[in-house]
Amino acid sequence: MKFSLEVWRQPAGDAAGTFTSYEVDEISPDSSFLEMLDILNERLTESGGEPIAFDSDCREGICGMCSLVIDGQAHGPQRATTTCQLYMRQFDDGAQITIEPFRSGAFPVVRDLVVDRSAFDRILRAGGYVTVHSGPKPDPNDIPVEPEVAEKAIDAACCIGCGACVAACPNGAAMLYTAAKVSHLALLPQGQPERFARVQRMTEQMQKEGFGSCRNYGECEAQCPKAISIDFIGRMNRDLLRAKVTQPIDFRGDMKTQ
Repeated sequence: MKFSLEVWRQPAGDAAGTFTSYEVDEISPDSSFLEMLDILNERLTESGGEPIAFDSDCREGICGMCSLVIDGQAHGPQRATTTCQLYMRQFDDGAQITIEPFRSGAFPVVRDLVVDRSAFDRILRAGGYVTVHSGPKPDPNDIPVEPEVAEKAIDAACCIGCGACVAACPNGAAMLYTAAKVSHLALLPQGQPERFARVQRMTEQMQKEGFGSCRNYGECEAQCPKAISIDFIGRMNRDLLRAKVTQPIDFRGDMKTQ
C-alpha cells in the first residue's frame, strides 16, 4: 500500500510548526499505524533526515501513549480503538492522511507529535487515591460489592488517560477523564472515605490546569478509545453538588464544618 502523509513537524514547544508532506509505499495492510510511522522514520534516518517524534509504549491499546489526531479524529477513524491498534487496512490504498498532535492549551507540544499530558497526572494526584490500612492484606470477600456496581466501576476504570476526550472536545474539556477517575473510586466501598473531598479536589485541579468547560457535545465519548460513557460526567456532577452542600473544602487544606 502507498500513502501520502501530511505530518505536523515542530522542533520544540516554543518553535513554530508546519505540516510536512511524505510519501510512503510498500506498506503492508496488516501494519499498525505506528509501524507505518516506524518504517517512515527508518527511511528518513537512512536518508539523513530527522525522524518524526511520536509517543508509544505498550502498543497493545492499554497505556494511552499513542495519542495522535488522524484526519481530524483522535486516534483515527476506527471507533473504540487506540492509534497503536489502528491498522493500515482501514485506509484506502493511495489515501492522503493528515497526522497532528492533540490540540489543547493544557497539552503543550513538546516536539512534533508529542505533547505534555502531565496535567492529567496532577489531576489524579489531587485526589485519585483511597485510604489503605497498614495491617494484613484483607480477604477479597471481606467487602461485598454488587456485581452491577462492580461492572460500572470497571467501566470507569478502563480509562487509560490518553487525552482523546480533550482532543475531541470543541472546548478542550477534561470532564470525561476526571469523571472516570472520580467515579470508579466513588462507586466502590473502598472509595467512600475520600469521596467528597476527592471530587472537589480533582475538579478544582482540572480547572487550574486550564481545560475548557463541558457543553455536552458528546465528542469525548464518541472518540474515547475505551468508549467510556458520558453518564460518568453526570455522576461526577451530582457528587460535586452534594459535596459542596454537605462537605465543602476551602482548598487551604481544611474541611469547612456546617
